[in-house]
Amino acid sequence: MAEDRTPSRRGPRGVSTVEPVPHGHTARRLDWVLLPPMLRRLVESRLGTHVVRTRSAGAGYTPGCASVLTGADDRRIFLKAASRKAQRPFADAYAEEIRNLRALPSGIAVPELLWSHEDDLWVVLALEYVDGTNPVRPWTPEQLDQCLDTLEALAERLTPPPMTLRSFAEEFAGEPACWNHVRRTAPGWPHLEEAAALAGRFAQASAGRTLVHTDARDDNFVLTDAGAYLCDWNFPVVGAAWLDTVFLLMTACGDGLDADDVLARRRLTRDVDPGDVDAVLALLCGYFLERRDQPVPHTSPFLRRHQDWCAEASWAWLAQRRGWT
Repeated sequence: MAEDRTPSRRGPRGVSTVEPVPHGHTARRLDWVLLPPMLRRLVESRLGTHVVRTRSAGAGYTPGCASVLTGADDRRIFLKAASRKAQRPFADAYAEEIRNLRALPSGIAVPELLWSHEDDLWVVLALEYVDGTNPVRPWTPEQLDQCLDTLEALAERLTPPPMTLRSFAEEFAGEPACWNHVRRTAPGWPHLEEAAALAGRFAQASAGRTLVHTDARDDNFVLTDAGAYLCDWNFPVVGAAWLDTVFLLMTACGDGLDADDVLARRRLTRDVDPGDVDAVLALLCGYFLERRDQPVPHTSPFLRRHQDWCAEASWAWLAQRRGWT
């Protein structure tokens, strides 16, 4: 049996004391110069100029190519590419992102899909270059509000969703069972059965008619003078309009901000039943507790540490809200 780990790594206001990942430097990516010459020629043909400078994205947890390309005429695009043979799961995710981006309406805070290419070997998408930066960590209230403003605007535009999607409940139906892993590996976990029961009612709590991004993390936002853009549309589902806000606030709580104060004043969350928020937090916590114990993938050396941090942050917030000691 694995070590009986209990949630003891929490500081003031629920801040996680698990060593955080090196934000902005977590990805081990396929570089532009390592793409096959024929693929690079295709990209330059679509760009209309030779690529003279590249900058690989250091954030994220996937190994696909994700680079800012600058042409000889100073035009820039953000290129994503993955091999269907060597990186099949990531190529499939990029192909799904292409379909999702094509269905999204124009005029929202999402980088525009300029063009895409798919064949038997590669999936490639070229996105509008957004001149900005990722939020800093730990979160600042000002940058957090920028990202939450974007989530509110997107929820308004994307209710109902512009395409057919699985529901949040369908997509995450198997996740309450992650608490079985905790029962096996950490049977002394405090309030285990209460947390598992909460997670078991997530489907009712998360029901809704809004497109939910499901991966609203700091490294998927780009802050600009015009506001925050939300990137990486690989895994959207249909659910409650407030879900992405709670996902983002879980990380803010782990950084020491008063997430419940933010919940109480933001438009999407101030009227939500507290028990529904707790059910989703319990679902998240169980998922991260199970995932952090899996082997570290060679393509993403910081993924399990990130999930460990999220497990502690989500548990700290949930325990604080429920009055658990």
